[in-house]
Amino acid sequence: MEYSSKLLADAVEQIAKLPGIGRKTALRLALHLVKEHPVQTMQLAEALKKLRTEIRLCRVCFNISDHETCDLCRSPRRDPTQICVVEDARDVMAIENTAQFQGLYHVLGGVISPINGIGPSELKIEALLQRISTPESEVKEVILAISPTMEGDTTAFFIHRKLAPFQIKVTTIARGIPVGGDLEYADEITLGRSITSRTLMS
Repeated sequence: MEYSSKLLADAVEQIAKLPGIGRKTALRLALHLVKEHPVQTMQLAEALKKLRTEIRLCRVCFNISDHETCDLCRSPRRDPTQICVVEDARDVMAIENTAQFQGLYHVLGGVISPINGIGPSELKIEALLQRISTPESEVKEVILAISPTMEGDTTAFFIHRKLAPFQIKVTTIARGIPVGGDLEYADEITLGRSITSRTLMS
């Protein structure tokens, strides 16, 4: 496609790199930004700049955070006896939207996938074990809320084995989530029922 402006072409090229956005949608978004008030466009640019330069991972649970420790970990209203282990920050958001879980989280940063060169050492599994083994730990239950794919099941099984020496209950969310599906795409009712109807790992 020929563009009358190289600046527009460059913007379309960058926007089209975002997941789920094709070149036509990228062009429509770029043209919308051109027509918007300059202040709004600059606010978007500044927000994206801050997102990239200032955002960090919580030092406790590795969820996305503005501070060294995220709001969920710092909240006195959360139940410190439960830790819900998830693949990434999108899963935390999905579970929070159900309003069915009041415990804490632990974000692995992925799942074990040998074909992609991701082993246990690339994930935050060791950090999870350290959280549980500290003298001040109040954890009584670890909930493995990992997408039920082959890689997800492998990861859950590996963590389950690692948690065996600890005197804590290890559960997994009920299979209300379809096998092969991702948590972020599950509807809130199904995901909420999966959390409340979690079962013991066997």
